[in-house]
Amino acid sequence: MFTGIVEEVGRVVTVRADGLVVAASRALGGMECGGSIAVNGVCLTLTDLNSNSFSVGLMPETLRRTNLGRLVAGDKVNLERPLTLGAWVGGHLVQGHVDGTGRVGSITRQGGAVLVSFETSRELMRYVVEKGFVAVDGVSLTVTGRDADSFQVSLVGFTREHTILGNRRVGDVVNLEADIIGKYVERFSRPVPSAITADLLREHGFLT
Repeated sequence: MFTGIVEEVGRVVTVRADGLVVAASRALGGMECGGSIAVNGVCLTLTDLNSNSFSVGLMPETLRRTNLGRLVAGDKVNLERPLTLGAWVGGHLVQGHVDGTGRVGSITRQGGAVLVSFETSRELMRYVVEKGFVAVDGVSLTVTGRDADSFQVSLVGFTREHTILGNRRVGDVVNLEADIIGKYVERFSRPVPSAITADLLREHGFLT
C-alpha cells in the first residue's frame, strides 16, 4: 500500500523484456529484495538491490495495463516506498494496482498552477469523481473537473518539480489508478440476486 506522495525521481538504467534496472538513492533506504516499490504508481517486487540501483520484474499483465513497456534507458520515473504503519498519509490509499492508462489531453497555465486534462476509458471514468482522488503515474491528485471521457487536475509547483508530471506533454501515456473506496462502494451497491425463485416456491407449495 502506498500514499501517492512521490519520494524520488529515479532514472531507468536498463530495460529488459522481463524487467527494469532503475538508478535511485533515497527510495532505497530500508528496502530489501522481495519487498515492494511503486514505479510510476505500479507496485513491483524488488528482485535485486545495491547502493545506487534496483531491479524489478515485469509480468505480461503489468505491461498490458501500464506505460512501463514504453520506458527506455534514460527515462525518469516516480518512485515511492510502501506505506509504514504510523507514518503520515499525505495523499490517499494507493494500492499500486494500476487500472489502466490515459493520455494527456491538454495543458494550460492558471496563475501559479498548471491545469492538466487526462483522457481515458469510460470504464475507468466511472470511478472518477470531482474533488475525489486519483493516482496519475503514482502521484496522488485531486480531481478538479470531469466529463464523460476525461478529467482535470491542478499541478502546483512542488508537484511539477518533484515528480515526472512536470515533464509530461500532450499525448503522453500515463498510468491511472482510481480510488479503491469507489470500487468497493460500487461493488457493495450492486443488488444481490435473490435465492428465491419461482421453482423454489413451487417446490415448497407456495405456488401451484
